Amino acid sequence: MLFAVIMAAAVASATASSMRIGGPLHASCKADWTFGMSCDDAMKAMVDQMNAWTGADGCADGGEKCWYEYKSTEGNVVKGIHITPVHNYVDEMILTFTDGDSGSCMMNGLSVSTIVYAHLDMGTNFCNMKNLITGAGLDMTEGFSETASDDTCTQYSTADCDKY
Repeated sequence: MLFAVIMAAAVASATASSMRIGGPLHASCKADWTFGMSCDDAMKAMVDQMNAWTGADGCADGGEKCWYEYKSTEGNVVKGIHITPVHNYVDEMILTFTDGDSGSCMMNGLSVSTIVYAHLDMGTNFCNMKNLITGAGLDMTEGFSETASDDTCTQYSTADCDKY
């Protein structure tokens, strides 16, 4: 019982702040991107890509460009999940879009493992979002930028988005 209480407190702490010195306490990623297009278009592109990768086809040659599920759009926030193909772990994504300068769009992305004991993820939570961005071609927009680090994304510096 004491272990369950300690784990619940750790998860609540990770959810509330999601960060600690040296990286996230819980397998997760918080990153920012800028796209050279309107937020309406960027949001649509991300939702369309989630819907395009709902089945197993994107996993046929390895990698995890599959098993995405679009959940909802509320205002400027898009929610979805990604299920890893090997172990069927579920990661929740919250993508918040904000209009920027000169018609650009900024996206704050958060992907978090729902497994309470997940501490390392090989960069999967970063790749959950990055794969959608590259699949949708948003990384090819003028003024594209990405801000992420090991401090905000579990194992970001070693992430292999062709595999994860």
